[in-house]
Formats: sequence, C-alpha cells, structure tokens
Amino acid sequence: MKKMSISKTVMYTLTAVYSALCLLPMLLVLMISITDEDAILKNGYSLFPEKFSLYAYKLIFTGGSQVIQSYGISIFVTVVGTTLAILITSMAGYTLANKNVKNRNLLALYFFITMIFTAGIVPWYLMNRSLGLTNNILALIIPSLLFSPFNLFLVRNFMNGIPDSLRESATIDGASDIVIAFRIYLPLCKPVLATIALFYGLDYWNNWWNAIMLIDTKDLYPLQFMLLQMQSEISMLNEMAMLAGTSDVTLPSESVKMATAIVTIGPIIFLYPYLQKYFVKGLVIGSVKG
Repeated sequence: MKKMSISKTVMYTLTAVYSALCLLPMLLVLMISITDEDAILKNGYSLFPEKFSLYAYKLIFTGGSQVIQSYGISIFVTVVGTTLAILITSMAGYTLANKNVKNRNLLALYFFITMIFTAGIVPWYLMNRSLGLTNNILALIIPSLLFSPFNLFLVRNFMNGIPDSLRESATIDGASDIVIAFRIYLPLCKPVLATIALFYGLDYWNNWWNAIMLIDTKDLYPLQFMLLQMQSEISMLNEMAMLAGTSDVTLPSESVKMATAIVTIGPIIFLYPYLQKYFVKGLVIGSVKG
C-alpha cells in the first residue's frame, strides 16, 4: 500500500510539472504581448518584462468596429461551416459504413485518392470564381466545406463498431436510412463527432487563405486575415522608417505578433474544454475500429 501511494505521488508530481511546462509557452506569449517593444529589442523574450506596455493591444483595437466586425465574421463562418461540414462528413461516413451500399469500398478508395492528389491552386481559384464565390460570405465557407477524407474515415471506422443488429432492427420496424442515421447512429457517435468538430472548427477559425484569394472587400475580412494584414503593414512601416533614417519611433511588431496570437486563440480556449472529454475516445476508436 505504501509503495502504491509513493508511485501515485510521483506520477501526480510529474504530471503537474509537465502541465506547468506546457503552460509556459502560452505564458511567455502573454508576457511578450504586454512588453514594451524597446525592451524586447534590448533584452529579447522574457517571462519578466523590464517594462510593461499595452500599446500592442491598443494598436490592434484602434479600429474597434472593424475588429468586432471581423470577430463576428470569423465566428459566423466557423459555426456555420463546422455545422455543415459535420453534417456532410457524418452522412458520408454512414454511407460507407452501411454494408447494404453497393461499391462502398470503391467510394472509400475514391475519397482516399483525394488525400494524395490535389488539383492545385489555379483550378481551385478558377472554379470558385466561376461559381461566384468572390467578395461574399459564402467565399469563406463553401471552398472549405467539402469534408476532410481523414475525418470521413474516422467517422466511418467509428460507425463500423456499432452493431449491425441496430440497423437491421430499425429497418424491420420500418425506419428509413435518414431516421436510422439521425435517431440511432449519430447519437451514438458523439465522441467522434466532437473530435471532427474540433478539427473543422480550428480549420475554419484559423483560415485566412480563402480571404486572401477571394475577398477584396474590407467589410468581409475575417479576424485572422485582418490581423495578418495589420502585421504586414507594421513591418512595412518599420522597414520604410529604417530606410528613411527616421527610426526614432518603432512600431511594436514583435509584441503585436504575440498580442495577435492571444486575441485569436480566445474562442478556441473556451471551446476545447467542452470537447475534451470526447476527443481522445473519438480519435482512438475512430482510428482503430474498422
């Protein structure tokens, strides 16, 4: 009993130390974001800043209405895009897991090939333009809407672990595939659906590529692209000031980078705890079963 108690103490201690070490990078980013730019240039990155400054956050939120609007666009795109992507992925996974579907293995092979080969940027861009996906909110959702084959196979493998007797019993009772999918399978697939929800949510929240390729209207800029553009402008102004020999005032390029990370990571921090209890189970079972 004593040995067990000592081993538990050691394990808990190591876990606590490891958890603290995992928090250090995040703490470092936070401290750099509130450090004066001159102190960063002089002393480098530090957990204990020589001089504090909130100028980076003031610079980001100078155009307050634009930041709030970009936040709203990112949240809307993430919620709508993730919901639709989960729906499409789960329905495709149910189809591939249904043994009554003919040629389902060929369909799986087709989806697998898309993981290896891509058409390229130019066909992607031309196709989106031909569909009218430019300078509108759909341009931020639809180009990334098609499900990820990796997520599809996670869902399919998880559904393969559900006994076929459930589908057979429901079919005998007269239930259609839609009823079976939404009333039986999807409720049993909460772990894997929560897992792919996190994947899709992260992809949509961090996506700035669609905006840089398809959006020219400033009112439709998502948060990530707006902050990326702000960082580029600050770097350009600093370089121009250095070339002109008027570098007495330095814009906080380093602290703005870290402040940007803090601003953009906020919603994900609040989302992850709700999905964490499903994440490991959904990922492990979806990867192994099949």
